Amino acid sequence: MSSQPFLAGLAASGEADLVDARDLAPRLRIVASRGALRSLDARLNEAASQGANIFFLGSGDFHHLAFPLLRRFDQRVTVIHFDNHPDWVRFPGSVNCGSWINKALALSHVEKIITIGPSGDDLAQPELKTANLEAIRQGRLEVHAWRAAETKLWGAAVDAPGVRTEGGRLVWRNLANESWSDFLDDLCARLPDCGLWLSIDKDVVGADEAITNWDQGGMSLDHVVEAIEKLAAHRPILGADICGDYSPPRFRDPFRAFLSYTDRPNSRPSPINATAVNDTANRRLFNAFEKVAA
Repeated sequence: MSSQPFLAGLAASGEADLVDARDLAPRLRIVASRGALRSLDARLNEAASQGANIFFLGSGDFHHLAFPLLRRFDQRVTVIHFDNHPDWVRFPGSVNCGSWINKALALSHVEKIITIGPSGDDLAQPELKTANLEAIRQGRLEVHAWRAAETKLWGAAVDAPGVRTEGGRLVWRNLANESWSDFLDDLCARLPDCGLWLSIDKDVVGADEAITNWDQGGMSLDHVVEAIEKLAAHRPILGADICGDYSPPRFRDPFRAFLSYTDRPNSRPSPINATAVNDTANRRLFNAFEKVAA
């Protein structure tokens, strides 16, 4: 992360704290061990600052670190989650990048999570992938696909703002075919009466605007920035985490290596190009948050 000029400059000037967790990375990547999470919590406590915070987590392999960040809160919060993947599987039950949404929903102060942007295969036959459809039925979770085909449903009907059931099939709302501004207006009108936490995985946008470790979606940074501005006009933003930088996946144990190999594209982008592209994206997102906080 410090190789990005913009973020390195913030740390060097004292405008940001650098929480060095590189030694913990092998035990946090994809699946977080309990010991590594305890060590990370201790380091976050040492670097704790007042007011709203924006956390840059690095690779999307670490998106589940949004959970320990949210766990530090003691006030009601709605999570707005931008991601090309819903991160909602119920198995395994560890703190991992595919299931952290369920861990966050279990926190008593998290009112609701609203996921925006999935466009991959995760929304196809979600029951077979142990997706938490029950949270959608209960109104605790919303999932708004950027683009997704209808798919088979075996269990009880699911009817919510982002999906409906027709003839035993899930029909996802496709935001790519709608007015983005109108969607945001509708979303803002339905927000619970509490502050917001924004969790942004840059794999929600195309490879021209971010280069990540995962398959990428069809949104643009313009969409995300407009959402930040509109959401901030309706509710206070209490904090945010941003991930989706590229880092070469290196593993010390076969379990994480197997998960990495089987669950994402085997691409190896140029690290120099990835750093430049993601530096620009992170600068733009940071500036958007700075603007609404002013």
